[in-house]
Amino acid sequence: MGGSSGGGAVGRRTFLAGAVGLVTAATLSACTFEAGPTPTTKTPTATPTPTGTPTPVPSPRSMMRSRWSHDPFARGAASFTAVGATDQNRIDLAAPVGDRLFFAGEACSVEQPGTVDGAIASGADAARALRDVAVGGERIAVIGAGASGLTAARALIEAGFTVRVIEARDRAGGRIASRSSDSWPVPVELGPWTIAEGDDAFRQQLDQAGVGYTTFDRIDDVRTSTGSTVTASPVGADAVTSAVEWSSGGPHDVTVDRALAASGAGALSTEKDADGVSPADWLAYDLNARVAPRTGASSDRLSAWNGGAAESGDGIGDFIPTDGFSEMVEKLADGIDVLTKSAVTQVSYTDTRVGIRLATGESLTVDRAIVTVPLGVLKGDALSFIPELPLTKARAISILGMGTVDRIWLRYDEPFWSSTATVFSTVGTDAAVARWVNLQPVTGDAVLVGTIAAGHASAIAELGDDAALAAVLPSLEPFLATPAEGTGPGSPTPTPPSST
Repeated sequence: MGGSSGGGAVGRRTFLAGAVGLVTAATLSACTFEAGPTPTTKTPTATPTPTGTPTPVPSPRSMMRSRWSHDPFARGAASFTAVGATDQNRIDLAAPVGDRLFFAGEACSVEQPGTVDGAIASGADAARALRDVAVGGERIAVIGAGASGLTAARALIEAGFTVRVIEARDRAGGRIASRSSDSWPVPVELGPWTIAEGDDAFRQQLDQAGVGYTTFDRIDDVRTSTGSTVTASPVGADAVTSAVEWSSGGPHDVTVDRALAASGAGALSTEKDADGVSPADWLAYDLNARVAPRTGASSDRLSAWNGGAAESGDGIGDFIPTDGFSEMVEKLADGIDVLTKSAVTQVSYTDTRVGIRLATGESLTVDRAIVTVPLGVLKGDALSFIPELPLTKARAISILGMGTVDRIWLRYDEPFWSSTATVFSTVGTDAAVARWVNLQPVTGDAVLVGTIAAGHASAIAELGDDAALAAVLPSLEPFLATPAEGTGPGSPTPTPPSST
């Protein structure tokens, strides 16, 4: 991943100069950065499993999970439009500061926020904006080696600039996080893991890297807590749409929850039908299994005006990869000088240059810089700017939301579930997992991928592996095969999973 950038390789000590340029000794001594967990926890923790009635759902042979809200280099999965926020805030976030400091990332995208496509497009936009004001041969720093940062870096190198990408992690890719192991028949994707039909830029990059993917044949199985299969009702989605339409006539933005309450659209009957499901249950199902997984936000934070609550989709795409997304990252990073394990703690800028301070104690001075760190990092105090960012940008960082969506992958030796559908969900329960994707019909292996969103994701991220597993397995109880069905055990004895 290292290599030449622009007119030739630039050594670390050549590019990095200790305590020079804009960073003073006093400000350097005040900079600290605490290391934190990686997106996946691969070893069991000491967190005890909650006591109570044990679930009949068997423990998996292997498990992998993300905890994006605990990742110090992400602080969440993707941005969302919180109440009071507008597209203008994303425009303000992307706006350059003078002609020295530029910003990019999915949170800067108006058209496709929260997506890999949005990150790629934003990186390309920032590179064009910088190129328009810079002189060929200038030294450029790109902070962050995710899809946005690598896209920007490649465009600038091709334009003749000397580029160094600075990445806090020990790898490139950012929130694109692939894990491969002999314990898994397919690469485990802990960040984005499916591809939507409209992800043109993402698919183009995958195709160029030779990353294979296949059509996902979606078949939904929605069940009650008792295991009865029911036909999904549109009443919940219709209520959300009605509330959003009502809010558009108001004098100011409100949350989706407030719009549902004030419009009356959320006042649905709690009377159960023959299947044991009420209209109110279908509303809760829509918010928890569609809106939250797609936005990463709970309905008490999401903007009714601009949060996209009425848009279709639940975050499950039209294609699934057969190769790891990391292969695309490797292709995109090929020939780019990427400095890993180097968290940036301070960015100082003037009308003539940009100074960058690293957690390692080193610093560098460049002509211009593109900042592509996630919105969650900008919201925290691990990275500071001198002088402080303009008020419009600071407001954008404050008002835009950072959502939480995590994945949990479970591998079994054989399926315990009775359904041949590819997407499992439950209605009338407060299931921790919004939806499970059954990869067995696609790969032939007994693998389930769960999506945990919003409040559930934040709560489960606080747990160790054993406790997290205990929290999510009950959501699979409605799909247990009975002994009479002959396709799996009825009440198998749980066994400790491997976290590899």
